[in-house]
Amino acid sequence: MRLLGSNRVMSCNKGYKVYEYKVISAPRKGLKAKGIKSHEDRFANSLQELMNSKAHEGWEFVRAETLPSEERSGFRSTNVVYRSVLIFRKKVQEATEEFAHTPQPVWEDTAPSQFFEPLPEPVEAESLDDDQDSSKANA
Repeated sequence: MRLLGSNRVMSCNKGYKVYEYKVISAPRKGLKAKGIKSHEDRFANSLQELMNSKAHEGWEFVRAETLPSEERSGFRSTNVVYRSVLIFRKKVQEATEEFAHTPQPVWEDTAPSQFFEPLPEPVEAESLDDDQDSSKANA
């Protein structure tokens, strides 16, 4: 990954897209609007307005996440609080030769004999028996 400004950008091989990501806090309250009465509908309206405004700015919605965040609560203690965030991305550029250069390994066509020494000739079983018989006779 490479850092551009304050947003992270993912670099990939040629032909892949490079994105800039934006993470924002999810809304906590609903927006009042004409004809919307329930809390659920107001919250959905709030989320819809936020997502549409980011889409008009060129951001594509990726996903919503709930992540832990450690916060101080008092002089020495901390609490873990879970935060909901929305993740958006925007295409920055197509990966170019210079930006996404990844060297590929070069494979040579080599014969296996170059890597291994030849095995010694196999020994016949009869010759081993003859050697053992002659050693017993000498003893």
